[in-house]
Amino acid sequence: MIKIDVVVDELQWKNKIKRPKAFFQAILKLFPKKYNFKTKNKAFSLLLSNNKKIKILNKKFRKKNKSTDVLSFPLNKEISKNNLYLGDIIISYQYMNNPRSINNLNFKKKVIKIFIHGFLHLLGYDHIKEKDFINMFKEEERIFNFVERKIDKIIKI
Repeated sequence: MIKIDVVVDELQWKNKIKRPKAFFQAILKLFPKKYNFKTKNKAFSLLLSNNKKIKILNKKFRKKNKSTDVLSFPLNKEISKNNLYLGDIIISYQYMNNPRSINNLNFKKKVIKIFIHGFLHLLGYDHIKEKDFINMFKEEERIFNFVERKIDKIIKI
């Protein structure tokens, strides 16, 4: 089982996703079975933020003085028996809402893709080397295809 804690510190997110926690929980339920984690409970947090705050975090932790679409901070720490905390994901609203004329369906698809990307980083995927980039990209596409087939179930959330 996987648990997600969603925090919204940029109110514009709720203009596009009315119930963020329910939305992201629904996405996780559509992931391939291998991400059900039946042997251990896993948890992580998701912060729905903005360019200003993500830039501060990017500078502090990655020494890059610029905003970005997503940051992931893997932790993989056992918090109790059979409970593992994977880490944190932060997504910038401004990156997702670009261009500003993006319709709601495409906004949500973009958010789902970047959410998957951040989630895979928590699991140890990376894209520094080309072969790692290819592996991560293939897995992102595989998960997104699973979700996209049933996207109509979550798009209204």
